[in-house]
Parts: sequence; structure tokens; C-alpha cells
Amino acid sequence: MDAKEGMENFIRLISAIPLFNGLPTEQLDAIRRIAVEKRYSKGQTIFSEGDKTTGFFVIVEGRVKIYKVSSEGKEQILHIFEAGQSFGEATVFTGQRMPANAQTLAQTHLLLFKRNAFVDLVSSNPSLAMNLLGIMSKKLRQFAAQIENLSLKEIPARLASYLVYLSEEQGTEDAVVLNVSKGQLASLLGTIPETLSRIFAKLSGQDLIRVEGPKIILTDRDGIENLAEHTKDDA
Repeated sequence: MDAKEGMENFIRLISAIPLFNGLPTEQLDAIRRIAVEKRYSKGQTIFSEGDKTTGFFVIVEGRVKIYKVSSEGKEQILHIFEAGQSFGEATVFTGQRMPANAQTLAQTHLLLFKRNAFVDLVSSNPSLAMNLLGIMSKKLRQFAAQIENLSLKEIPARLASYLVYLSEEQGTEDAVVLNVSKGQLASLLGTIPETLSRIFAKLSGQDLIRVEGPKIILTDRDGIENLAEHTKDDA
């Protein structure tokens, strides 16, 4: 592959990423010039809470979990990002240290956009700034929903909410595919694997879902949506 073909392939790759959607070729080329490729094996730490911010990341391939660890050593997953998604943007503009940890869940290919170079690029590209605002707004809604789930909902309602969220993300109506292990899902929902297994069995017994390995059939979509709305005060 010659240099021109490599550049064209790289531009096609980044143009498919939501953050860079709709940008003209010259802006994509500017983005290409400041991108640094990073490759990690499964289970590698990308950054730790308290690390100095170097920039933010876009996932080309793989999965990354963002998590915090309590003083007792309990892990709480905040979010799991997949190919096409970005993470670490919040501290790029504030210069604060990383507020959480990031670790790969699979072999992962990332693009690192270093802080100073990206801030300069955003300041001269309003379209990129608008895309970034849209991405950040979506993440803010997701984190607000997670806080609501953890503080106001019992575990069955948290699981139902996550299944509805996956359905919307995957563009499906009657089935979703879990992209993480049951242990990782338990951490994301603020519980333990044993409890989560009991909840899966309970929802299956109520004919709300059917579990087929990583595939979850939503046998009663309306019932799952109703359960997702239940709060502790409804009990």
C-alpha cells in the first residue's frame, strides 16, 4: 500500500466516526495529521484515575471500560465504549486530571488526539466543535440516566433499563446482544454476578425475557419498558 492509498483509507476510517461526520476532506486531513495510533491487548490499562490528561481517544476497533474503584476495592463500571465512540474528552478543555480509569476489554486499536493539537483544531473548525458538543451532550444524558438508575431503581429495573438502552443502541426491537460478560454487566449495574444471575432467572420466569447465551430475547417488550420505569418508591 502506497502513502496516498494509506491516507485515503485512514480518511475513510475517521469519516465514519460520529465525531467527525460531515466534515470536509481538508478538515479530515487535518485530523489525520494530529492522530496518533495506539494498539492495546485485552486487559491493558490506557490511563488511571489521577493521571495527567494527554488528550482524548477514539476507538477504531475493540472495547474499553471506564471505571472507578472504591476505597474498599470495589469496581464500579461507569461506561463501556465500542468502535466508533470516543472517550476522555471532558478533561481536554479543562486540563484537569483523569477522573476515572480506562482499560481494554478486547484487543483494541485507538486513535489518540493530543490535547493542545486538538484544542487548536477545534478552535478553527466550528463544525467539529458542534459535533463534539453533540457527543458530550449525549454522554451527559447517559451518565444522568445511570445516576438515576443506581440511586432510584432496584436491580431488576436497572437491568430492564439497560436492555432498553441496548435495544436502542443496536437498533433492534425484540432482542439484544450483550457485548460484555455477566460480571462486567453486574459492575455496570452496581451489583454482583450472583444477584444479576438471579434477576435474569426471575425475569425469564416472568416471561419478560429469554436468555440464549449472550443474546437476550425481549419476549415482552412492553413489560420490560414498564419495569425500566419502576423506582424504589413504587415498590
